Amino acid sequence: MSDRTRVWIIEPGDTGKRLDQFLAGCIQSESRSQIQNWIRKGYIRVNGERVKTGFLTRISDRIDLTIPESLPDQPFPEEIPLDVLYEDSDLAIINKPAGLVCHTGAGIRSGTLVNALLFRMGSLQAGDPGRPGIVHRLDKLTSGVMLVAKNNFAHRQLSQQFKNRQVKKEYAALVYGTPRPPSGVISMPIGRDAKSRIKMSVRAHRTRTAITHYIVEESFGFLSLLRIRIETGRTHQIRVHLAQKGYPIVGDALYGGDRIRNLPAKLLDAAKELKRPFLHSARLEFHHPRSGELLSFRAPLPLELNRFLAIIKGGIG
Repeated sequence: MSDRTRVWIIEPGDTGKRLDQFLAGCIQSESRSQIQNWIRKGYIRVNGERVKTGFLTRISDRIDLTIPESLPDQPFPEEIPLDVLYEDSDLAIINKPAGLVCHTGAGIRSGTLVNALLFRMGSLQAGDPGRPGIVHRLDKLTSGVMLVAKNNFAHRQLSQQFKNRQVKKEYAALVYGTPRPPSGVISMPIGRDAKSRIKMSVRAHRTRTAITHYIVEESFGFLSLLRIRIETGRTHQIRVHLAQKGYPIVGDALYGGDRIRNLPAKLLDAAKELKRPFLHSARLEFHHPRSGELLSFRAPLPLELNRFLAIIKGGIG
């Protein structure tokens, strides 16, 4: 029997355990994320049936593992340039450009950060094999600092820091209007919009806690540059929170930031030329997964956002 075909029978001492937890103890060469992925894909079955990762084992259950020799839809290496700010044997810090999707999925099979990482680093055994190395995500059109794990140990440690809200995440955003008060906290649960699957909403049927802190760094009257810190990392969190408060991010077409609002005439063309939301992951602070050392990394505003800021400042001079 090969490692790709195995069978276990649950004995009395192993009853009542989560299936993924039980198998993680049996297959120590693979991460728990990998095992969960196999369960979801049906490569692991209990008594011949597909089950969920949280299935609780029962006495005499038969667990079969059958992995195809060729796994479908696995990401592959592609030569895509990466701006690497830092790298060691456990992790890498990437300055992600706007337009680069983090990983494959939803019909996207190539041209992603994962494809680029596989080309640069070779085999990447870290977390979910469908999105190896990914500990957190940035939206496709958001630029800036992003943390990548290079092995399963680092992936587990860093994922736990994100889960425990120990990672400090700071963003820069340009919004319409001037938030009042000039600093504050937005605490509004977020979930998938019932009417549009590509949007998130504070009025969704099922929501999760989302907390955003903001400070007005500079106000231009009609626009304001904000420094933002998020405690949670929900999908589109910053974009949804600011739009809900009436200060959508400039260039964010999905949440109302594409509407030109009282801009001086000479700035209209510049606003129309901005092909992305003015949202940038400026700083990331966390503890190194192996040494425990506190690390902090910054990424400067990309050229297109700096250029837009310069036009605004020139336009009000």
